[in-house]
Amino acid sequence: MNRLRVEGLLAAFPKLVGHSKQHTFVETDSVRYVYQPLENQMYLLLITTKASNIVEDLGTLRLLAKVVPDVAGGLSENAINDKAFDLIFAFDEVITAGGYKEDASLSSIRTNLLMDSHEEKVHLALKQSKEDAARDEMKRQAKEIEGRKVQQMRQNFVSGTQGLGGGVSGGMQGFGGGGDSGGGLFGQQGFGGGGGGDNQFDFQSSTPAPAPAPQPPKVVAKGMKLGGLGAAGKKDSLMAAMAMEDNLMPATKGGNAFGFDLGAPPAPAPVAPSTPLTIVLEEKITVGMNREGSIESCEVKGTLTVTANTDAGTSALVAVNKPAIASLPGFSYATHPKVDKKTYEQNGTLTLKGGKPFPVGRPVGILRWSYGEEDAAPITVNCWPEDEGNGSMNVNVEFELTRPGAVLTDVNILLPLGCTDPPAIESIDGQYKHDPASGMMCWHFDQIDSSNSTGALEFSIAGGNADAFFPVQIMFKSDHLLCPIEILGITSSANGTTIPNIMSKSFVPESYTCA
Repeated sequence: MNRLRVEGLLAAFPKLVGHSKQHTFVETDSVRYVYQPLENQMYLLLITTKASNIVEDLGTLRLLAKVVPDVAGGLSENAINDKAFDLIFAFDEVITAGGYKEDASLSSIRTNLLMDSHEEKVHLALKQSKEDAARDEMKRQAKEIEGRKVQQMRQNFVSGTQGLGGGVSGGMQGFGGGGDSGGGLFGQQGFGGGGGGDNQFDFQSSTPAPAPAPQPPKVVAKGMKLGGLGAAGKKDSLMAAMAMEDNLMPATKGGNAFGFDLGAPPAPAPVAPSTPLTIVLEEKITVGMNREGSIESCEVKGTLTVTANTDAGTSALVAVNKPAIASLPGFSYATHPKVDKKTYEQNGTLTLKGGKPFPVGRPVGILRWSYGEEDAAPITVNCWPEDEGNGSMNVNVEFELTRPGAVLTDVNILLPLGCTDPPAIESIDGQYKHDPASGMMCWHFDQIDSSNSTGALEFSIAGGNADAFFPVQIMFKSDHLLCPIEILGITSSANGTTIPNIMSKSFVPESYTCA
């Protein structure tokens, strides 16, 4: 039946419906109209042939009359218009394309309209899992790239502070110091102490002197000269010009990354260990803080590493205070798979299975431990940048030593500034250095302990973006471990004699940020 035929039959229906009494069907020469009145002069109409079974047609009409309010939510004209396509799909479940009635109920029609497919759910779940995995991988790679950038910037920025805490004799004259043994790059004599040398560096103490008025550079006109400075000469000239522009002393060969010639001797070549055994107790802490200084994540991972330097150290039995550390809450311990766990569990002695010797010259981690509570973080830092409304930012940074008894040395708090302009220091505890090349500022303390457990820094700088001052990186060193592990004795498994050894402890941050 074509469209014109259907439209003609529908147009003739209103003329055939009587107004004096109720009808259920009307017949013409070719078709039968089976209908049921609805509200607001609307009819539910079923057009069949005259040979059709009228009893079945009335049953189909009653089922359709139930479907309409169930799908449309009512019998109003607006509700039916809004759900027109849903009603078509529902009628299609009742009547086939050939015009025959399906054996369907109202509940089966609802189920079919939901089009619930298990295969589709599995497909969507797999698709979602792939998208989530791709998103997580993207975040992981972005975090790795950002971490590498921050690490590279941090190494470039702090490479000049590798000598912090070391003794430098006579090399502190450039800081205005005497000739006494200094405390490293930030030595006590380097900030206004002792002698009368001029301070030509941009390090500042807690009472910064006002900067002198800049003078315009002198320009000397010279003609072109062929065969002059070579590549090395041009580089040295450029570095000297950059140092003069930043009020720094020219960098000399063998100096540090910032061009500070502290007169420190070159690092001696490593010498062979003098004892048969080397013991290293190392803990690395990873801390994530929010901008208010609250700890959001904290994890400490420790390792006990043994290195046999000679054949005498290969038969070592390392005894630790297992009963004391095993009862500590929050700590978890794991031995190397090659370690004899039965011996360790019985008497706290660490040795390889089957009496095998330790390899010579190769470090072996024989015990690991971890701790994930917030109280492991030794220091917290909060940063408060505030827009002053005149194109500058006022920044307040505070730290607090939160772990009792902790002693941190060579503490460097690295703050990105978002620009190359130097900060205007309002007040400061400790010392600072500004690196315009990387747009970062280093807030430094030789040592932080119970005597200076808090500190504050306030400065102003041009800008208007508070996010530019994050993430703040914290670096330090310490020989105070979180885990109270102790080496009770190191003996030889062959004859029971004590093996001479060198033992070191270190507690350093692997990632310590305030973001």
